[in-house]
Amino acid sequence: MKHRGRHRRRRRGTALRAVLTGTALALTAAATLISTSQAEVAESPGALKPLTSARDTARLGLQEHLVPARDLRRLAASMGRPVGVNAVLDSADRTLRRAADCAPDDRATLPVAPSAGRAYCWDRADAADTAWRPHSVTTSGDADDDGVWGAHRVILTGWTRTAAGGPAAGRGLARVAFVDADDPARPVYRWVLLVVPVNGGRDYRGLSSTLSGMVWYQDKLLVTTRTGSSDALYVYDLDRIQRTTADTPAIGRVHGGWSADGYRYVMPAVGSYRFAEGRCTASGPPCPATLSLDRGTAPDSLVAAERTAPGGDRRTRLWRYAFDDSPARGGLLATDAAGRADAIEAYRTRVTGISGALSLRRPGAGSPSWYVGRASGTGDGHGGLWRQDSEDAKAARCGFDSSHHCWAESAGSLSYWEETGEVWSLSDRMLFAVPLTSLDRSLR
Repeated sequence: MKHRGRHRRRRRGTALRAVLTGTALALTAAATLISTSQAEVAESPGALKPLTSARDTARLGLQEHLVPARDLRRLAASMGRPVGVNAVLDSADRTLRRAADCAPDDRATLPVAPSAGRAYCWDRADAADTAWRPHSVTTSGDADDDGVWGAHRVILTGWTRTAAGGPAAGRGLARVAFVDADDPARPVYRWVLLVVPVNGGRDYRGLSSTLSGMVWYQDKLLVTTRTGSSDALYVYDLDRIQRTTADTPAIGRVHGGWSADGYRYVMPAVGSYRFAEGRCTASGPPCPATLSLDRGTAPDSLVAAERTAPGGDRRTRLWRYAFDDSPARGGLLATDAAGRADAIEAYRTRVTGISGALSLRRPGAGSPSWYVGRASGTGDGHGGLWRQDSEDAKAARCGFDSSHHCWAESAGSLSYWEETGEVWSLSDRMLFAVPLTSLDRSLR
């Protein structure tokens, strides 16, 4: 298909934004909102601290490793011609349910303040399967700045099979829900299993990774890998989705065809980025917890936040990489002649347990604001969402005790859809969107 991310046109969805903002759901109780300047100093993470030393920024460097083109051609020759996003959407076999049709316990995981403008729970077959948990979201608003991919508005959500669920061989597997969001009243979706080519493209294995962050940019999908690995990101090509031909519990080549634990589609990795200084550690390269896209930089950039324990004392790193603006490298990071991608900006924050991070430049602001969602101190229950910059930090307050635990329960990553003016995220049971204007009002 034509990748309009390389030939962008600016088309503001003013009418759509007005409709979506004006129909916000009354999903949660009213909240009392105040600036964190009125809160106890100990509760506020304060301003961001820029990281400028060469040693600090060197730890963020990535080395690019692309799967040889011959391996991808060999896999496609055996499996059949790759398909794209449209083929997956056309075969959607699951339906998202609107918030009014969701269980009260599911709706209780939504943000308290600000309330969601749109919210959905998953198809009953997937909601009942507790072995899988959603962690991340990205949209066609990331892929292309007009908000659509081809003729469709699309949402992708990343899920991981937990260590406690299912057969041992399948634990840690990663899959993506491709959601056709053209009809807000009835979004439908289909699963695609993420895999990694092996043996020169003669086979593949399942990706074992917690998809805590992912970004769809142009024709590429970048996803986080599991903690403790020198790999930071895996890269997938949305035009290289393959159909399976055998329905067995195996993953890879089987007698008579190709299998993926019952999934109809797989997406093979086309590359990865590994930390140049080795495995991520507390004192070395940061284990990435979440990803998002920032279109306010030139070129566009990939935003990342470090994985740290909720309530810990160690400051969390936030940083960004530039995307390559060469048409031949669409969706890949900008690298030097040796294939190294260096961070172009980095900070430390006192927010810990970050589950989502956005960097957005508000009108008239000299520097971007960072929106960081954090888990509760116990790792479950409602978390908080802070807006930080180089001067201060603000968060909503809610409930009888005016706490900062106003964001979603077990919240995932954040993604800003510029065309509609919405910030998308998810809890462990719901997919939802909050108008950015509502979010900013709550943080004043």
